[in-house]
Amino acid sequence: MKKQDVVDLIKYHEEGNDSAFTEKALQIADDFQKSGDTYLGNYISTLVAKTNVFVPQDTPLNFQFLEEVPLGEAGQLPLPETVEDKLEGIVNAINNNMGVNKFLFEGSPGTGKTESAKTIARILNRKLLKVDFDSLVDSKLGQTSKNIARVFREINNYPYPNQIVVLLDEIDAIALDRVTKNDVREMGRATSAVLKGLDELLPGITILATTNLFKYFDPALSRRFNLIVNFDQYSPEDLIDVAVAIMNSVYQKYPDLEKNVRLFKKIINLYGNEIPLPGNLKNMIETAVAFSNVKADPTDYLRNIYQSVTNRRPDPQDLQKNGFTVREIAILTGKSKSTIGRELRGGYDE
Repeated sequence: MKKQDVVDLIKYHEEGNDSAFTEKALQIADDFQKSGDTYLGNYISTLVAKTNVFVPQDTPLNFQFLEEVPLGEAGQLPLPETVEDKLEGIVNAINNNMGVNKFLFEGSPGTGKTESAKTIARILNRKLLKVDFDSLVDSKLGQTSKNIARVFREINNYPYPNQIVVLLDEIDAIALDRVTKNDVREMGRATSAVLKGLDELLPGITILATTNLFKYFDPALSRRFNLIVNFDQYSPEDLIDVAVAIMNSVYQKYPDLEKNVRLFKKIINLYGNEIPLPGNLKNMIETAVAFSNVKADPTDYLRNIYQSVTNRRPDPQDLQKNGFTVREIAILTGKSKSTIGRELRGGYDE
C-alpha cells in the first residue's frame, strides 16, 4: 500500500465521500491480493462488504471480466418439475444466507440454464454479473490461471455481494481444453485456480455456473458446488408446453397473427419423440414467423412452421393421414376447403 493510498482514505473519510472511500479500499485490497497477501486482501474486502455505506448502483467499477447481463422481461419458459423445485430451493438458500451459495447448472445447450440464472436474479431483485470462461483461456503460458485469479479477485472486491448473482458461464471451457489435450499441465493449473477461487469466495457471494460438458469435470471441481442441477430432464410433454409458451409469447408481440394453438400443437407433435430443446424451439418458431407474409395471410406462419418441422411442403394426402381436418389442411396449403375436398376425392368437412 502506498502513502498516497493512506492520504486518499483519510481525505475521503473527512469529506464524507463514501463511494470514493469504498472504491479506494477495494483497490487496496486488490493490490494486496495481487502481491500474494490474499488473507489481508480478503480481510479488507470483508470489512468493506460488512459496512452499510451506500454506493449508487451506477457507480463505475473497474472490472475486466465481470459483465452485467440484461435480465429482460419476466417469463421463464416451462421447466421440468424436478428442475423447478430445485430452482425454488436455490432462491430459498440464497435468501436464508446459510452459506449454501454455489450452484452448477449442467445440461445440453438450449435447455434453459442461462435463462434460469436470469430468472433467479430477477426474483431476488439482484444484478446478474457474467464471467465468460471461454474468454479467460489464453495461449500464453500461465496467463489462463492468472485470468482466473483476477476474476475471483474482482468477484470478492464487488462492494455489496448481496446485490448480485455471479454467473460463471461455460465453465466447461477449461474441461474442453483438457479433453482436447491442449497443454494438459496448463489446464491443470487453470483448474487449480478455479478450485482456489471457489474456496476463497467471501461469505454472501452467490455463484451460478453453467456447463455443457459435465461428464468431463474433475470430481474435485464438482465437489465445490453445493448443488448440481441437471437440465436434461424434458419429456415430450414438457417440450410441447414449452413450444406453446413460446408461441403464446409471439402472439402477444405480433397481434396481426391469427391465433391457432390447436393447429400449432398438432404440427409440433409431428416431431414425435424428437422435439428440439427449448433454445432450438424458440429459434425455429421465431424464424418461421419472421419469414411469413403476415400482411397477406395471417396464417402463413403456420405453413412455415410445418415446413420447418417436416422439411417438406404441406401435402393434403399426408396431412389427412396425420389426422388434420379439412379446415386445417386448407390453412396449411393456402387452398379453399372445397378444393381440398376435391383433391381428397370427396373428403370431409368439420
